Formats: sequence, C-alpha cells, structure tokens
Amino acid sequence: MSLKIDQGLFNLDFTDYHAILGIAVDSDLKEIRKRYLTIARRLHPDSCMTEDVSDRQRASELLSKLVNPAYEKLSQEKTYAEYCILLRLKGQQAVKQQETIVLNSNPARLLASASDIDTSYRLALKNLAEQQYNQLDQVIEIAGQISELNLVYLMRKESRGETVGTRRTAAAPSDGSAPARSSAPTTAPARVPATREALIAAYLRRSQEFETKQNFPRAILELRDAIKMDAFNSECHSRLGLIYLKTNQNTMAKIHFNKALELDPQDAVALEGKRRLETPTSTAIAPAKGKPESQKSGAKGGKPDAGKLKGKPGSKGKPDQGNGGLFGLFGSKKK
Repeated sequence: MSLKIDQGLFNLDFTDYHAILGIAVDSDLKEIRKRYLTIARRLHPDSCMTEDVSDRQRASELLSKLVNPAYEKLSQEKTYAEYCILLRLKGQQAVKQQETIVLNSNPARLLASASDIDTSYRLALKNLAEQQYNQLDQVIEIAGQISELNLVYLMRKESRGETVGTRRTAAAPSDGSAPARSSAPTTAPARVPATREALIAAYLRRSQEFETKQNFPRAILELRDAIKMDAFNSECHSRLGLIYLKTNQNTMAKIHFNKALELDPQDAVALEGKRRLETPTSTAIAPAKGKPESQKSGAKGGKPDAGKLKGKPGSKGKPDQGNGGLFGLFGSKKK
C-alpha cells in the first residue's frame, strides 16, 4: 500500500502530522494524546482480528509508519517547537505562492471563502476526522483532504497576521488557576522565531552524533529536516553530501556537494567531497563493481573506484503550477 500523500501541505515538501492524526493545527497535548489512543486502538493487531489478513497488514503499516511517528513528533515539546516553526514558514510560503495553489477538495474550497474561519475549519475537520480511520483504504485520501484544509487555514490566518501552530490553552477552570496555565503559550511565540539558527545547529549536532554511531539513516533524516527549515544553508548540504558519500550514494552526494558550493564556493567539506568524487576524464577502465573504498589509495595506477563513476545528479524539476489563487476561484483540480 502506498503511503504517499500529495495534497495540501504535503505538496510543499512538508509532513503534515496534524493531518495524519486528524487534529487541528493548534491542538493541545491532551487532544493529541486522546486522538492518538483512539486511532491506535483502531489499528492495533488485537483490534483487527475480525478483519482479513490484508486489512490487518494495512492497519499495522499505518500505525507504525504514519500514526506513531506523528504522535512522537507532536507530543514532545522540543520537537513540537521545531515543527511549529516549519509549519508557520510553510504558511508564509503558501501565501506568497497562492496563485499556484489549486484545491482539490470541497471542504478546503468552502473554507477559503468562509466568513468565520475558525468555526468553519473545526467543523470541517471534525467531519473528516470522524471518517478518517473507519475505512483503512480511505486513510490516505482523507489525510490529504485534511492537509488541504490545514493549508487554507494557515494561509487565511497568515494573511490576517495571526499566529498559527502554538497549542491552545485549555479551558479556564472555575478555581481561578487559568492565569498560571495560560502564561506559557504567550511566551512561546516570542521565543520561537529567535531560535531558528539554534535549531539548525541542533540538527547538525544530532546528525553528527548519529554519524559517529554509524546510524547514517538517522543522520540523513536530521539533515534533511534542517534543509527543510533552511534550504540555503551550505553546511547542511555539504554534511549531507558527506554522509551520502560514506554510504556509497554518490549521485545524491554530488547533488548536495554541488548545492553547497553554489551557496558557498569556499565550503571546505564540499570541496573535499567533490575532489573525492571527481575522476580523470581519460579512458581509464573502471575496476569491477563492489571494490571496497579502502582499496582506492592502493589500486595500481591510481585508477578510481568504480563506485565513484556512478551517477549524475538529475535535473531539478519544477512543480506543476495550477491555476487560481487562494482568494480567487479555486476552480479545477490539478492536471
């Protein structure tokens, strides 16, 4: 089963964890946990015993690859703060590119012209969330519709200069303790924008730690998240290129080394990486596949490792641009 979602915020190279769980973008921790437990009970193997083998397998895959990672990201304060920064940046990006945004779902189109944004958003979200995990073959489709709803909500709030992404304060209790509890959310927006550089540094530090432990997949994920936050950071690209080089993914390594040097021609890591990747243009015969990297310096005649001759970065394609902007008619579906 394909788990790819290609609607809403997912089209902006962003994983919309709120859409996966079917919750509002400003849900508090109690709401997140309650929704997660409801979904987890639905997808747990013990709950799927009455369904056929394919449905049980599908439920297990949805739980492990979509639902659990979403809950882990949204339930931890540190990762949630980082995620909120990206969420707001994507909202700002979407407003700037609104003429290219085309909506495919009716709930998102209705929200785009609704007078009461908050009420319309929560009502539409509630209706979709109630259906989301009832039929397992509809989960991905409905998650895409919720993500479109989130995208429109972010764009409309952003156009009003209103912040979205911080958790809402719980309802005020009758004992008068609300002021102490509500003080935390008011300070968070002031801190978050100032930590962007610190967050990039944290991604780089964690990737270094995973690299040291030879946990290269996790190191790659950390750097890819950093690049989502700042696509013009040469250090992130050069470090990612280096890890791809270490894992013999030479095509990807070359792409990121080239990008790093495009941003900073003096990037030492990227320069060294390119030097290791480049081979003479002579007609030297490449050695057989699978030759270890350690034999490169000892090979007779200084012949390059065959692995270094593989792959050229593909051309960067531009995303399809549809017709119609946010505040116009959302018209047709994407072709």
